[in-house]
Amino acid sequence: MRRRFRSSESLSQFRAAADADDGQDPREFFKKEVSRRGQGRKTQQLCEQVSQTLQQVLGEAADVRLQMLQVAEVGPAPDASQMLVLLAPLAGCEFDLAEAEAALLRASGWLRSEVAVAIHRKRAPSLVFRVLPAAGTPEVLP
Repeated sequence: MRRRFRSSESLSQFRAAADADDGQDPREFFKKEVSRRGQGRKTQQLCEQVSQTLQQVLGEAADVRLQMLQVAEVGPAPDASQMLVLLAPLAGCEFDLAEAEAALLRASGWLRSEVAVAIHRKRAPSLVFRVLPAAGTPEVLP
């Protein structure tokens, strides 16, 4: 028995036009986009927990230079295993940037252990502190 040959013209009615997503990897095409520069919801929750914990702990610190600081922002740097903590001085306080950074360097282990107690994770994130200059003070670039 002989097979009947179909011409390509008879099948053209079933073909679709080429689209922009043809030939792409479906794993990449259907991947969910993560909001806010690669931060997921859990990472944002962790940043908020770290921020609240540090704000409370800095207020209870024995060092006066740490008490003069408030948490401006906490964000992942580059992911949730390391957090960038931006600190700003309270308004109306005498503030020395070098002394505040030295006090933070001395207290960084204590602050990380307080964060580890407050959050429920297998590993506590490492904290990187940056102190912003006081408002109204001209910033000096090195």
